[in-house]
Formats: sequence, structure tokens, C-alpha cells
Amino acid sequence: MSQPFILEFKVRDYELDLQGIVNNAVYQNYLEHARHEYLKTFDLDFNQLHIDGYDAVVIKSEIEYKKALKSGDTFTVHTHAEKEGRLKIIFHQSLFVGTEQVLALKAKITTACVSNGRPVEPLLILNKMGL
Repeated sequence: MSQPFILEFKVRDYELDLQGIVNNAVYQNYLEHARHEYLKTFDLDFNQLHIDGYDAVVIKSEIEYKKALKSGDTFTVHTHAEKEGRLKIIFHQSLFVGTEQVLALKAKITTACVSNGRPVEPLLILNKMGL
């Protein structure tokens, strides 16, 4: 398992739904952005991987919502990864709110890599990440 990567965010007004809380679909954006920034720490650029014909795709998302975010909330997304089997990389992500770091969300995002539409072992990614 890799070391956790932490990325800070702040809720923007347009991310809220009619209830005045962050819409559940927006959390997917937070998590995806954190994963992309996490990969950059290993000198892995998501866009460059695509240009090179190598795509990491989400095949399963498991999210447990614990606390709703509201306008102006500051929070951090903690991300780490592990290899599962030959073809999957699992990203474990947690979202913590405020200076008290209250758990607001836990997620397990399962990814697989494809090249030319076929599943491939993500050796380049695994090697760079030390998995």
C-alpha cells in the first residue's frame, strides 16, 4: 500500500443542491481530481497516459457518505492505492471536514487499465507507484 496523499479543497456555492448541501455527484469530481493529483506525485500524467494509448478507467465505485458538506466548508481528501490481482488498482479515499478533520466520506474506487480497448496489466503505473 502506498503512502497517503492529501489534497485540500473548499466547497463552492454552485456545487450545492436545493437542500443547501453538496450534491452527491460532486463528490465523484472531488475524488477524481484527488486521484489525478495523486498520480502526478509519481510523475504519472493522466492525459499523457491517454495520449500514449493507455487508459485507467473506473470500473466500480463504493462510497459511504457520513456527513454533508455545505458552502464554504474546507476539507481534505486523503488518497492511497493498492494493487488487486493482476489488472486492478484500488484507490482508498477519505474526505475529512474542517480543522477537526471530521470524516465525511469513505470511498473505494476500483480501476482497471485498457489499451486499444483491451484490459492490460498496468505495469507502468504500478512500477512508478511502487505497488
